Amino acid sequence: MGWLSKSKKNVDDDDILLRRYRETGDLAVLAALFDAHAEMVYYVCMRYLQDSERSKDAVMQIFEELIHKVNKQDIQKFGSWLYVLSRNHCLMQLRSEKNRQQISIDEFVEFPLPVHPEDDVEEKERQLSQLERCMERLPEKQKRSVDLFYLNEKCYKEIAEITGYSMNEVKSYIQNGKRNLKLCMEGSDAKR
Repeated sequence: MGWLSKSKKNVDDDDILLRRYRETGDLAVLAALFDAHAEMVYYVCMRYLQDSERSKDAVMQIFEELIHKVNKQDIQKFGSWLYVLSRNHCLMQLRSEKNRQQISIDEFVEFPLPVHPEDDVEEKERQLSQLERCMERLPEKQKRSVDLFYLNEKCYKEIAEITGYSMNEVKSYIQNGKRNLKLCMEGSDAKR
């Protein structure tokens, strides 16, 4: 794959290729769709993994994930969806290395890239603890939906099947839960 090619694809091209892949199952079509975004995926991986070789490996693993996930999820904008998938893949990799479960906190708090990664470990730990407290404050339906979506990487349809909530309720609980978490996190930062 020409990872670092400066290919400019628009959303219409993505939609056409995505539809064609779903109709045919042709991996060459999926590869063409992915290749248009591979540079972005690589840089997302570099941001989190901070290692060129690990990032290249992650790009390939993310492509393999696509084969299984692209038909299971409602994708409105492929580029945005792929960005979130890539970020979550890297966070899961980092999480498994630490052998500890944590919410992908950058959904709610944007960490700056540290000059020395070890310098901001204490700050991340403080914010993770705050995020856990904020999660506990969410109404139960929001907390359950956010947990299934972010921690367990379930799609809307799977969450609806697991919880018995309607698809619209699931979307609403996730959206409102995410907003409430951001407000809670921002409120705690203001108190510092």
